[in-house]
Amino acid sequence: TLVASGVFAALALRGSGLGFVMITVALGQIVWGVAYRWISLTNGDNGITIQGRPRPFGLSLASPPAFYWATLAVFLVALGSMAVFVRSPFGASVRGTRDQPRRMNALGYHVWMIRFLAFVFSGFWSGVAGVLYLYYNQFVSPQAVALTASAEALLMVIAGGTATLLGPIAGAALVVVMKNVASAYIERWNFVLGAIFVAIVVFMPEGLVPGTVRLARWALARGR
Repeated sequence: TLVASGVFAALALRGSGLGFVMITVALGQIVWGVAYRWISLTNGDNGITIQGRPRPFGLSLASPPAFYWATLAVFLVALGSMAVFVRSPFGASVRGTRDQPRRMNALGYHVWMIRFLAFVFSGFWSGVAGVLYLYYNQFVSPQAVALTASAEALLMVIAGGTATLLGPIAGAALVVVMKNVASAYIERWNFVLGAIFVAIVVFMPEGLVPGTVRLARWALARGR
């Protein structure tokens, strides 16, 4: 995963802004095409099925509760590492390269390398999430790396709020609840989810979590 992230970062970081986005989307489509066409490796549309789950430290993850607690532990480790990353001097330099790349370059920072390491860090945890997804479903198909899957993850982040660690969690919870719970009661749940996204963009353009914090502060100020 780290090697693949490094290769993708080296290619994607040749562009910036919209160019970076387009290169990233193109790389994702290449991965989907390889997964779909390389039948001898991926089994094409039929996907890959695995039997059983690993036994880390001799602990069985075969039962749903055991796998849930293991996944929760990995999630907490990931969240903690990201919190440390964001609050570290390196995290501050990442924000600097985002907001003022020319000034950071003038100050002697290697802007490209900072972005490269941030890309690889995010790629590592994306790979960990992919492994958990595989062992949870015990099946994976090319659809897991399709453009729609990437767009769904992006919507989760945008809906929750890109400026906070809790934002993507809230956005993911919203999408998962709509897909797995509300869809059992609402036939047009996709329409409802789309309407919710539009409402978030209109009334909370910064995302659910920052928007909720802003409203809470406004309510407290009014109460005083």
